[in-house]
Order: sequence, then C-alpha cells, then structure tokens
Amino acid sequence: MLEIVLVLILVTVIIICWKLLGQNRKLRFEKRSLSSKYGKMTEQFLPFLKDYPYNEQNFRFIGSPIDGVQFEDDKIVLVEFKVGGSNLTGKQKRIKELVEKKKVKFEEIRL
Repeated sequence: MLEIVLVLILVTVIIICWKLLGQNRKLRFEKRSLSSKYGKMTEQFLPFLKDYPYNEQNFRFIGSPIDGVQFEDDKIVLVEFKVGGSNLTGKQKRIKELVEKKKVKFEEIRL
C-alpha cells in the first residue's frame, strides 16, 4: 500500500514538473516575442532622440532587413539600430559587406 502511495506521489510530482516546464517555455517564448515587438516599435522613434547624428526629417523607416535609410545632401546612409549586446543578422552583415565593396547602385525603372 505504501509503495502505491509513493508511486502516486512520484507520478504527481512528475506531472506538476512537466506542466511547470511547459509554462516556463511558453513564458520565455512570449517574452522573446514581446521583446521583438517592442524593439520594432522603438526603432521607429530612435531617429528622434537627441543623440541621433543626422536630421531625423531625412530618415525613412524600412524595418527589414535594415531599419532605415538616411538621406543627406552629400551621402545616403543605411541605418541599423542596435541596443545592448545585439548583433547584426547574417543578412545585415551581407548588406554591410556589399556596401563596403561598393556593390550599390541607383537604377531607374520605367514601366
């Protein structure tokens, strides 16, 4: 009888732990999702901060794969905002590489 009670207690503890781990995974996913959404929202306002080095009126938000384009009288700047320890994605690194290799052009397409 005691063995049956111990097995039932053990099974109950395992089920509770399994459910808690599942909830923890779900919470981590939701936190990452919210963080991503928050990041995308705040990126649109970063050009309006006092530390932004360009005229915010000349910034155009794209969102992906880079945050935007800054149009200045003497240059055009592709802008990617990063906060904290975040790094460029593979696609963003490739764009940076293409710009550094001067593989950028202007093309007029008439339809």
